[in-house]
Amino acid sequence: MGGYTATGTILDRILVRTVADVAVRKRAVPAGALQRRADQQRPPVSLRAALAGPEMAVIAEIKRASPSRGVFPVEVDPPAVAQAYLVGGAAALSVLTDAPFFHGSLDDLAVVAEVAHAGPTSAPILRKDFVLDEYQILEARAFGADAVLLIVAALDDAGLRSLLIAAREQGLDALVEVHDAVEMERAAAAGATLIGINNRDLRTFEVDLAVTEALAPRAPEGAVIVGESGIFSHQDVLRLHRCGVHAVLVGESLIVAPDRAAAIRGLLGRSAG
Repeated sequence: MGGYTATGTILDRILVRTVADVAVRKRAVPAGALQRRADQQRPPVSLRAALAGPEMAVIAEIKRASPSRGVFPVEVDPPAVAQAYLVGGAAALSVLTDAPFFHGSLDDLAVVAEVAHAGPTSAPILRKDFVLDEYQILEARAFGADAVLLIVAALDDAGLRSLLIAAREQGLDALVEVHDAVEMERAAAAGATLIGINNRDLRTFEVDLAVTEALAPRAPEGAVIVGESGIFSHQDVLRLHRCGVHAVLVGESLIVAPDRAAAIRGLLGRSAG
Protein backbone atom coordinates (compact mmCIF):
# COMPACT_ATOMS: atom_id res chain seq x y z
CA MET A 1 0.00 0.00 0.00
CA GLY A 2 1.40 3.38 -1.00
CA GLY A 3 1.77 6.12 1.57
CA TYR A 4 -1.24 8.36 1.91
CA THR A 5 -2.07 11.42 3.97
CA ALA A 6 -4.97 12.74 6.02
CA THR A 7 -6.66 15.81 4.52
CA GLY A 8 -9.26 16.76 7.13
CA THR A 9 -11.99 16.34 4.49
CA ILE A 10 -14.46 13.72 3.27
CA LEU A 11 -11.51 12.28 1.34
CA ASP A 12 -10.22 10.75 4.59
CA ARG A 13 -13.37 8.63 5.01
CA ILE A 14 -13.12 7.52 1.40
CA LEU A 15 -9.45 6.57 1.75
CA VAL A 16 -10.02 4.49 4.88
CA ARG A 17 -12.76 2.56 3.08
CA THR A 18 -10.56 2.20 -0.01
CA VAL A 19 -7.72 0.64 2.00
CA ALA A 20 -10.11 -1.91 3.48
CA ASP A 21 -11.74 -2.74 0.15
CA VAL A 22 -8.41 -3.19 -1.64
CA ALA A 23 -7.29 -5.61 1.07
CA VAL A 24 -10.42 -7.71 0.46
CA ARG A 25 -9.89 -7.73 -3.31
CA LYS A 26 -6.23 -8.70 -2.89
CA ARG A 27 -7.28 -11.78 -0.95
CA ALA A 28 -9.94 -12.68 -3.49
CA VAL A 29 -7.87 -12.15 -6.67
CA PRO A 30 -4.08 -12.53 -6.42
CA ALA A 31 -1.90 -10.07 -8.30
CA GLY A 32 -0.61 -12.86 -10.53
CA ALA A 33 -4.12 -13.59 -11.82
CA LEU A 34 -4.66 -9.89 -12.54
CA GLN A 35 -1.35 -9.68 -14.37
CA ARG A 36 -2.32 -12.59 -16.61
CA ARG A 37 -5.55 -10.80 -17.48
CA ALA A 38 -3.65 -7.56 -18.03
CA ASP A 39 -1.24 -9.30 -20.40
CA GLN A 40 -4.19 -10.27 -22.59
CA GLN A 41 -5.33 -6.66 -23.06
CA ARG A 42 -4.48 -4.74 -26.22
CA PRO A 43 -1.75 -2.08 -25.89
CA PRO A 44 -2.87 1.02 -23.96
CA VAL A 45 -3.89 4.17 -25.82
CA SER A 46 -2.14 7.32 -24.59
CA LEU A 47 -4.52 9.65 -22.77
CA ARG A 48 -1.89 12.37 -22.76
CA ALA A 49 -1.47 12.19 -26.54
CA ALA A 50 -5.23 12.24 -27.07
CA LEU A 51 -5.50 15.53 -25.17
CA ALA A 52 -2.33 17.29 -26.33
CA GLY A 53 -3.66 18.83 -29.55
CA PRO A 54 -4.28 22.54 -30.09
CA GLU A 55 -8.07 22.26 -29.75
CA MET A 56 -9.87 21.74 -26.46
CA ALA A 57 -10.83 18.16 -25.71
CA VAL A 58 -13.47 16.65 -23.44
CA ILE A 59 -12.97 13.70 -21.10
CA ALA A 60 -16.55 12.57 -20.55
CA GLU A 61 -17.22 10.82 -17.26
CA ILE A 62 -19.50 7.90 -16.50
CA LYS A 63 -20.73 7.83 -12.91
CA ARG A 64 -23.94 7.09 -11.07
CA ALA A 65 -23.51 9.16 -7.90
CA SER A 66 -21.22 11.44 -5.92
CA PRO A 67 -20.76 12.17 -2.20
CA SER A 68 -21.92 15.77 -2.66
CA ARG A 69 -24.96 15.06 -4.89
CA GLY A 70 -26.04 11.52 -4.01
CA VAL A 71 -27.42 9.19 -6.67
CA PHE A 72 -28.20 10.96 -9.93
CA PRO A 73 -31.87 10.75 -11.02
CA VAL A 74 -31.12 9.13 -14.38
CA GLU A 75 -30.55 5.65 -15.75
CA VAL A 76 -26.88 4.96 -16.36
CA ASP A 77 -26.15 2.11 -18.76
CA PRO A 78 -22.37 2.39 -19.18
CA PRO A 79 -22.03 1.02 -22.75
CA ALA A 80 -24.88 3.22 -24.01
CA VAL A 81 -23.51 6.28 -22.24
CA ALA A 82 -20.05 5.60 -23.65
CA GLN A 83 -21.41 5.33 -27.17
CA ALA A 84 -23.31 8.61 -26.82
CA TYR A 85 -20.22 10.37 -25.49
CA LEU A 86 -18.10 9.16 -28.38
CA VAL A 87 -20.75 10.16 -30.94
CA GLY A 88 -20.75 13.62 -29.36
CA GLY A 89 -17.01 13.99 -29.85
CA ALA A 90 -15.45 13.06 -26.51
CA ALA A 91 -11.70 12.56 -26.87
CA ALA A 92 -11.57 10.20 -23.89
CA LEU A 93 -13.82 8.56 -21.32
CA SER A 94 -13.54 8.47 -17.54
CA VAL A 95 -15.15 5.67 -15.55
CA LEU A 96 -15.80 5.89 -11.80
CA THR A 97 -15.00 2.48 -10.34
CA ASP A 98 -15.42 3.31 -6.63
CA ALA A 99 -18.44 1.40 -5.29
CA PRO A 100 -19.20 2.77 -1.79
CA PHE A 101 -19.32 6.47 -2.68
CA PHE A 102 -19.89 6.57 -6.46
CA HIS A 103 -21.74 3.28 -7.14
CA GLY A 104 -19.21 2.27 -9.79
CA SER A 105 -17.33 -0.96 -10.46
CA LEU A 106 -14.49 -2.54 -12.39
CA ASP A 107 -17.14 -4.24 -14.51
CA ASP A 108 -18.27 -0.77 -15.64
CA LEU A 109 -14.68 -0.12 -16.69
CA ALA A 110 -14.48 -3.36 -18.66
CA VAL A 111 -17.71 -2.85 -20.64
CA VAL A 112 -16.86 0.77 -21.43
CA ALA A 113 -13.41 -0.27 -22.63
CA GLU A 114 -15.05 -2.73 -25.04
CA VAL A 115 -17.08 0.11 -26.56
CA ALA A 116 -14.26 2.65 -26.66
CA HIS A 117 -11.77 0.24 -28.22
CA ALA A 118 -14.14 -1.37 -30.72
CA GLY A 119 -13.69 1.08 -33.58
CA PRO A 120 -10.76 1.78 -35.86
CA THR A 121 -9.72 4.67 -33.61
CA SER A 122 -9.67 3.78 -29.93
CA ALA A 123 -10.54 6.40 -27.32
CA PRO A 124 -8.47 6.18 -24.13
CA ILE A 125 -10.19 5.24 -20.86
CA LEU A 126 -9.33 6.76 -17.48
CA ARG A 127 -9.97 4.69 -14.36
CA LYS A 128 -11.30 7.28 -11.90
CA ASP A 129 -10.83 6.03 -8.37
CA PHE A 130 -8.84 6.62 -5.20
CA VAL A 131 -5.61 4.86 -6.13
CA LEU A 132 -3.38 4.15 -3.15
CA ASP A 133 -1.84 0.81 -4.06
CA GLU A 134 -0.01 -0.64 -7.05
CA TYR A 135 -2.60 -3.42 -7.03
CA GLN A 136 -5.22 -0.89 -8.17
CA ILE A 137 -3.04 0.07 -11.12
CA LEU A 138 -2.80 -3.58 -12.07
CA GLU A 139 -6.60 -3.81 -11.78
CA ALA A 140 -6.94 -0.81 -14.09
CA ARG A 141 -4.78 -2.44 -16.75
CA ALA A 142 -6.50 -5.82 -16.35
CA PHE A 143 -9.96 -4.32 -16.86
CA GLY A 144 -9.07 -2.25 -19.93
CA ALA A 145 -8.04 1.19 -18.66
CA ASP A 146 -5.44 3.29 -20.45
CA ALA A 147 -4.80 5.69 -17.56
CA VAL A 148 -5.33 6.11 -13.83
CA LEU A 149 -6.06 9.06 -11.58
CA LEU A 150 -3.57 9.90 -8.81
CA ILE A 151 -4.79 12.48 -6.27
CA VAL A 152 -1.89 14.42 -4.78
CA ALA A 153 -3.94 15.37 -1.70
CA ALA A 154 -4.34 11.69 -0.86
CA LEU A 155 -0.69 10.64 -1.25
CA ASP A 156 2.63 11.43 0.36
CA ASP A 157 5.56 12.16 -1.94
CA ALA A 158 6.98 8.63 -1.84
CA GLY A 159 3.57 7.13 -2.56
CA LEU A 160 2.98 9.47 -5.48
CA ARG A 161 6.34 8.66 -7.05
CA SER A 162 5.95 4.91 -6.60
CA LEU A 163 2.49 4.91 -8.16
CA LEU A 164 3.70 7.00 -11.10
CA ILE A 165 6.41 4.42 -11.68
CA ALA A 166 3.94 1.54 -11.36
CA ALA A 167 1.61 3.14 -13.90
CA ARG A 168 4.47 3.66 -16.32
CA GLU A 169 5.52 0.02 -15.94
CA GLN A 170 2.02 -1.05 -16.95
CA GLY A 171 2.06 1.31 -19.94
CA LEU A 172 -0.59 3.56 -18.39
CA ASP A 173 -0.69 7.34 -18.27
CA ALA A 174 -1.38 8.96 -14.89
CA LEU A 175 -3.60 12.01 -14.55
CA VAL A 176 -2.16 13.67 -11.44
CA GLU A 177 -4.79 15.79 -9.70
CA VAL A 178 -3.97 18.96 -7.73
CA HIS A 179 -6.05 21.48 -5.79
CA ASP A 180 -3.55 24.21 -4.87
CA ALA A 181 -0.08 25.62 -5.52
CA VAL A 182 1.68 23.34 -3.02
CA GLU A 183 0.17 20.26 -4.64
CA MET A 184 1.18 21.57 -8.08
CA GLU A 185 4.78 21.83 -6.86
CA ARG A 186 4.62 18.28 -5.49
CA ALA A 187 3.19 16.97 -8.79
CA ALA A 188 5.94 18.68 -10.75
CA ALA A 189 8.64 17.35 -8.41
CA ALA A 190 7.30 13.81 -8.87
CA GLY A 191 7.61 14.13 -12.64
CA ALA A 192 3.94 14.46 -13.60
CA THR A 193 3.37 15.46 -17.22
CA LEU A 194 -0.44 15.12 -17.29
CA ILE A 195 -1.98 17.31 -14.59
CA GLY A 196 -5.62 17.73 -13.59
CA ILE A 197 -6.58 20.89 -11.72
CA ASN A 198 -9.68 20.32 -9.60
CA ASN A 199 -11.74 23.45 -9.07
CA ARG A 200 -13.66 21.90 -6.15
CA ASP A 201 -12.64 22.76 -2.60
CA LEU A 202 -12.56 19.45 -0.72
CA ARG A 203 -13.57 21.13 2.53
CA THR A 204 -16.52 23.24 1.36
CA PHE A 205 -17.39 21.53 -1.96
CA GLU A 206 -17.49 25.00 -3.51
CA VAL A 207 -16.35 25.18 -7.11
CA ASP A 208 -14.49 28.09 -8.71
CA LEU A 209 -12.90 28.08 -12.16
CA ALA A 210 -10.48 30.73 -10.90
CA VAL A 211 -8.58 27.87 -9.24
CA THR A 212 -7.52 26.59 -12.65
CA GLU A 213 -6.76 30.10 -13.87
CA ALA A 214 -4.42 30.60 -10.92
CA LEU A 215 -2.71 27.20 -11.06
CA ALA A 216 -2.36 26.53 -14.80
CA PRO A 217 0.58 28.96 -15.18
CA ARG A 218 2.37 27.07 -12.38
CA ALA A 219 2.28 23.74 -14.23
CA PRO A 220 5.64 22.34 -15.37
CA GLU A 221 6.68 23.27 -18.88
CA GLY A 222 5.26 20.89 -21.47
CA ALA A 223 2.59 19.45 -19.17
CA VAL A 224 -0.84 18.66 -20.57
CA ILE A 225 -3.43 20.30 -18.31
CA VAL A 226 -6.97 19.13 -17.60
CA GLY A 227 -9.57 21.34 -15.91
CA GLU A 228 -11.86 19.42 -13.55
CA SER A 229 -15.19 20.29 -11.85
CA GLY A 230 -17.53 23.20 -12.48
CA ILE A 231 -17.54 23.06 -16.29
CA PHE A 232 -21.08 23.47 -17.59
CA SER A 233 -20.96 25.55 -20.79
CA HIS A 234 -18.96 26.39 -23.89
CA GLN A 235 -18.07 29.69 -22.22
CA ASP A 236 -16.54 27.76 -19.30
CA VAL A 237 -14.49 25.71 -21.77
CA LEU A 238 -13.28 28.84 -23.58
CA ARG A 239 -12.38 30.46 -20.25
CA LEU A 240 -10.14 27.54 -19.30
CA HIS A 241 -8.66 27.28 -22.79
CA ARG A 242 -7.50 30.88 -22.53
CA CYS A 243 -5.40 30.07 -19.47
CA GLY A 244 -3.59 27.16 -21.12
CA VAL A 245 -5.84 24.19 -20.40
CA HIS A 246 -5.85 21.41 -23.00
CA ALA A 247 -8.95 19.47 -21.92
CA VAL A 248 -11.84 19.43 -19.48
CA LEU A 249 -13.14 16.49 -17.47
CA VAL A 250 -16.92 16.71 -17.16
CA GLY A 251 -19.20 14.34 -15.27
CA GLU A 252 -22.47 15.38 -13.70
CA SER A 253 -23.65 17.89 -16.29
CA LEU A 254 -23.21 15.28 -19.03
CA ILE A 255 -24.62 12.26 -17.22
CA VAL A 256 -27.89 14.07 -16.42
CA ALA A 257 -28.26 15.64 -19.88
CA PRO A 258 -31.28 14.39 -21.87
CA ASP A 259 -29.08 14.19 -25.00
CA ARG A 260 -25.54 13.40 -23.90
CA ALA A 261 -23.99 13.59 -27.36
CA ALA A 262 -25.53 17.03 -27.91
CA ALA A 263 -24.28 18.14 -24.49
CA ILE A 264 -20.69 17.36 -25.47
CA ARG A 265 -21.09 19.15 -28.79
CA GLY A 266 -22.44 22.12 -26.83
CA LEU A 267 -19.37 22.20 -24.58
CA LEU A 268 -17.13 22.16 -27.64
CA GLY A 269 -19.21 24.75 -29.53
CA ARG A 270 -19.98 22.36 -32.36
CA SER A 271 -23.21 21.88 -34.31
CA ALA A 272 -24.87 18.49 -34.79
CA GLY A 273 -23.80 18.49 -38.43
